[in-house]
Amino acid sequence: MENCKLDFTHFYPEVFQAVAGKNVTVYAYMNDGSVRMLDMKPIIKKGGIFTALKDEEIFRKKLTVLNNSVAWDIKGNRDEYNCIDIDPFFVFQSPRVSDIPEDILQN
Repeated sequence: MENCKLDFTHFYPEVFQAVAGKNVTVYAYMNDGSVRMLDMKPIIKKGGIFTALKDEEIFRKKLTVLNNSVAWDIKGNRDEYNCIDIDPFFVFQSPRVSDIPEDILQN
């Protein structure tokens, strides 16, 4: 898949799994088989609804997949309409990584 150019008229990126990384990053397993590392610092810095994610415990414990993307289920009720989620196309444009670093998986 490395040299493959995806036709976005026929491909819609989806996140299958999201794992919190260090320093407010998210590792997202995508439906094309890639793993993307999303740096949330610039988004959190904008404030607004993302301000809640400054709290590291909320960032890590509320992270999930909703709406086929990286999301935070702040209220814990799995409501797709009442969560903080990131556009899956934005996640897909994040840097590709080979996998989640092992030290993150051990925590």
